[in-house]
Parts: sequence; structure tokens; C-alpha cells
Amino acid sequence: MDKIEYYNRETKEVCEEIVMGDGFIKWAYQRMSGKILSPLLFKTSILTRLMGAYFNSSFSKSRIKPTINDLNIDMSDFAKSADEFTSFNDFFYREIKPETRPFDKDEKTIVSPSDGRIFVYENINSESKMKVKGAEGSLEEIFNGTPPFEVDKVAVVRLCPVDYHRYHFPCDGEILSSKKVKGDYHSVNPVALAAKPKCFCVNKREYSVLQNKNAKVAIMEVGAFGVAGIYQTYQGNSVKKMDEKGYFDFGGSTVVLLFEKDTIQFSEDLIANSAKGYETLIKVGATIAEFQTTH
Repeated sequence: MDKIEYYNRETKEVCEEIVMGDGFIKWAYQRMSGKILSPLLFKTSILTRLMGAYFNSSFSKSRIKPTINDLNIDMSDFAKSADEFTSFNDFFYREIKPETRPFDKDEKTIVSPSDGRIFVYENINSESKMKVKGAEGSLEEIFNGTPPFEVDKVAVVRLCPVDYHRYHFPCDGEILSSKKVKGDYHSVNPVALAAKPKCFCVNKREYSVLQNKNAKVAIMEVGAFGVAGIYQTYQGNSVKKMDEKGYFDFGGSTVVLLFEKDTIQFSEDLIANSAKGYETLIKVGATIAEFQTTH
């Protein structure tokens, strides 16, 4: 896989992704020397924690402006300027200005939990194999056991270093349960997924089950190489659409939404793009689905 393409919902164009650390990823997953060292790199937290310590230190500040330039990040969306961050991680999980991510407040709509590239699945059951850019896995593998409710639709939002790395609730509801699943630290870059297709099933992850008045929704955060932490920031069990749920430390990461059977309908453009094999670039708060019935 020489390049990664996605569909930009705003510009309605197919674009090529700028990959941070592309050379390292290709070495680690495609070269024999990288494959030999992969257990040390990805099956333990040692290197990820070392990276986390560096990115939390003031020494990492020098990487902020080059990253902004290399990835063409529009800093006008964010609450701090480049000079105000105390470390690279402080920059990485930067907060947005709320007005830059408007959302539909209608209770029937479901919004994206994060900035990223979204791929949607329909007609899923507990034994179905979901595939996206080389990644695959069943619901039982993803949950590391029996799913907490019957699922038939799934949305996978893949975040890249260029993206805003806080994630939010896609709808109103009550938190019924939360669980952490220990795992590895594989990259979620499509190049890596082609070599390690089970990474969504074996990576470190956390999920919460949300009871909306129309349906149950599971919100799962999947860590990846370089992600030293998945942090939950919400308070209490009653949450509102677009309330902040948490944030990721530096690295590529993923948010997965799983919906109770026969309760939602994905947006037509997401269905069409996914059928063609394209992820769709969207921003947090963008409408991705609607509940089929409201109570």
C-alpha cells in the first residue's frame, strides 16, 4: 500500500493522507528487521511509555511548530496558540473553540464522537467479520467476549496525528457500564493494518455502554502505537450529546461506535463511500446517523 486515500465530506474530493512517521511504519510492518523487533515495539508498553514521557516533557515543545507546518493544521480552531503549549502532548490533546464544531441538537441525530476518518458497517452480527483498510475482527473479538447487546451497525472513526484528539458523546444518555481491556500497541495506520489485521481486537481499549432513550450505544476507544494513555474526563452517568468523554495522548487512535439492532440509519454519503472502500473525513459533531424511531 503506497498511499492512503479518503473522501473529504466538505470538499467532496478524494484526497491522499499525509502520514506522520510513514517511513518507520513501513519499516516496522513490511521489512524483516522490523518484524523481528515487533514484539518489543508493539506487544509491551515499554517504548510507548518512553515516548509518552518524552512527549509530556518540555523538551518536546520544539516538535510542535514543525508538526503544525508538516501536517497543515489550522490552529484557528483551537483555544491556545502554538506558543502557549507546555509540551507536545499538551498540544496534541489541545482543546477546540466550541464554536468551531457546530452540531445538530435534534435528539434524533447522532454525531461523530471525534475528528477523523469514518467507515460504517451495516448488517453486522456477533460473528460478522468487519474489515476496513485491512483491519478485521468480529464483535466478540472486539469486546473480548459476548457483546453487551445485539448489534447490527458499527462506525469506526480513525484519528491521525493531524486531528483533534478529544472525543465526545454522540448522543444523550445514561452510562450503564464501562470496561477496560488490556492489549497491545499496534499502529492503526492502514499500512500497519494490512500486516496486523486483528489490531482492533488485540490493542488496548476501553468502552462504555450508553442507554439513549431510543437505543443502546457502545463507545469504544482503541489505543495504538505511541498512545501512552486513554483518559476519561466525563463526570457522572448522565451525559449530553457533544459532552467531552475524554482524550488520547500522542499517537494514532480510533473510536468505535456500536449500535443496538434496528435502531439507527447511517447517513447516505457514509454508506456510499464505505461501499466504495473509502473512509470519509469528518469533524466531531458532524451528523453521521439518525435514530429510526423516537420515544
